[in-house]
Formats: sequence, structure tokens, C-alpha cells
Amino acid sequence: MSLRFCALSIVVSVLACSKPEITLEQADALPETAAKLVTYLTGDATDVTTTTQPGFCLMGGGADVDEAFEWMISRSGGGDFVVIRATGADGYNNYIYYDLGGVNSVETIIIDTKSKAKRQDVYNKIVAAEALFIAGGDQWDYVNKWRNTLTEDAINYLINVKKVPVGGTSAGCAILGEVYFTAKYGTVTSQQAMNNPYRTEVTLGKSDFISIPFLAQTITDTHYDNPDRRGRHVTFMARMVEDWNMNARGIGCEEHTAVCIDENGIAKVYGSGTAHFLKKTNLGPETCDPNVKLTWNRNQQAVTAYLITGTPSGNGSFNLTNWTNYSGGTSYYYYVNNGTFGVN
Repeated sequence: MSLRFCALSIVVSVLACSKPEITLEQADALPETAAKLVTYLTGDATDVTTTTQPGFCLMGGGADVDEAFEWMISRSGGGDFVVIRATGADGYNNYIYYDLGGVNSVETIIIDTKSKAKRQDVYNKIVAAEALFIAGGDQWDYVNKWRNTLTEDAINYLINVKKVPVGGTSAGCAILGEVYFTAKYGTVTSQQAMNNPYRTEVTLGKSDFISIPFLAQTITDTHYDNPDRRGRHVTFMARMVEDWNMNARGIGCEEHTAVCIDENGIAKVYGSGTAHFLKKTNLGPETCDPNVKLTWNRNQQAVTAYLITGTPSGNGSFNLTNWTNYSGGTSYYYYVNNGTFGVN
């Protein structure tokens, strides 16, 4: 297993532009057909049609989880595997096509401007996929450049119409819930969020981007063990309750860990780390106000936390259709008292 961020390769498909050197801002201002599109193709360029099974892969960042990718490949029926990202290059191509195998092709598409995200040819490439993976990076790139575009439409088509396996790691995982941390003003630590749940950096989006029914009223978080993000995740959930009266839920993945969700909403955990399934126990926060430390205590039982540690073959079971049937893990409660995170 290895990180797939910035490997160098040969550009397979470059649509020419009259000015080869342009800034991202200039590219956004160009007509759809003028901006340069970079893609990388490994394998057979001929499109195939296979029988697919839906599924969702939430990967926590760090080293890629081979078994989770193999799970996606199996559900793709050996079809065309597409990777989308806003930065980086073709780091996933050889890994998926040669190291893991079993697919017709792997194509990485660099969608780094709003204009590219609006292009019909980008849409066509994505909807032709039998599996889709969203790489890591900066989720604000994805929110800012992909939301309300044909790229967003294509992702949701694969999820809800074509029903193929779709996943993401790090920033690519962070955008998959109905509620998501946008990172518009950069990241935020657990302590910063708990000290002021309405500080500028705590920016949340809701119901306007990726639509996965099993992740309704749910916010995902990643790199859960590096650093500890439990406090900020609970703070995000407190905001969901306070701002939108949601039955807030969360899935947090440690690095080297993936949650794979099948067509019935049953999640298993792959890898070597732990996945945290969080749910508002009953009442919302006692204090969730601007410039005031968060208190969501409720007798130290504010949020039910069920932890499942991954294995190479997939461990445990968590039913995301009801959030009450689960096995193979350990139960805790998470709470925040006057800006301090606690476990019970």
C-alpha cells in the first residue's frame, strides 16, 4: 500500500488551447471548449459495458487500502475505472490497473477549474465509468469548482441512476455526506472548533452537492487519528442540530482505513485502523453559540460512538438504514463539556 498523490506520467489526452500558459482564473473565464483538459489513460481505450453493483467507499487518507479498492473493482464488473481530482497526476493508474488488476481501463481526469467541470466531454467520460474514485486534495477545490456543474451531475448519475461503486479518500471522502465541511477558509482543529463552533473556519454545506441516500443527515471526516478529529466532528454535528434540527450522524475514518457500504446499506471496515460511527443520542447541545465554548454533555452521553477496527477481509457490520443494528465493534459515548472533549 502506498500514497497516490503526485506521480509523474505522460499526458494521454490533452485538448489544445490557443494559449498554452494560462492561470486557473483565466481558464475559468474561457469558453468550455477553450480550456486545456488533462487526462491520463491506462489500459483499453474502448468503452465497455459491464454488470455493476452499487457501493460506496469512505477512505480515511494515508496509505490506500488495497482490499477496499479490490471491493470496488469487483463491484465494477471489471469495467472502466475513473479517478477524478483537482490536483496531482496519474498516481492511481498503475496501482489500480497493474498492481490490483481486473479492470478494462483506468482514466484520471484533472478537473481543476469551474469551466472544465462544466464541460460535456468531462461529463461523458465520468458517466461512462463502471467505478469512480475521488482522490485526496483540498475539498474546497471540489466544492468551489465542481458544485452546480456537469461534474456534480455526473457523479450523482453514477450514484443514483447507473448505480456503480463510488468512493473517495481524504478530501474526496469529506464531500460525500449530505452535510460536509467545506474547508473554504482552511482547516480547523478540534480545539478551535470546540472553543467556538461558529468561528470563521467552521464552514458547512448541506444538501447541495453529492447525494448518497445512505449518508443522509451524515457528515464524514478523515485522518481521524492524525490529528485527533473527534472533537471537531462532534462540533460539526452540534452545528447540524443547532442550525438545521438534524438527527445528526457522522462517520469518521482513521488513516489506513476504509468503510465499504453495500447496496443494502451494510458497512464493513477494511484496513488496519478504526472507523467511528457517530449518532446524536437524544438531545442536542446545551450550549452552541458564537464565541462561546461548546457544551454538548447530556450526562456524558451526547453522541453514541460505535467503533469498528478494520481487517483485510472486512470486519464488523453497521446498518446505515437504521443506525441501530451493528456488530463487531465497541460502544462508547462522546461528549464536549465547556470546550473539552470527553469519552465515556
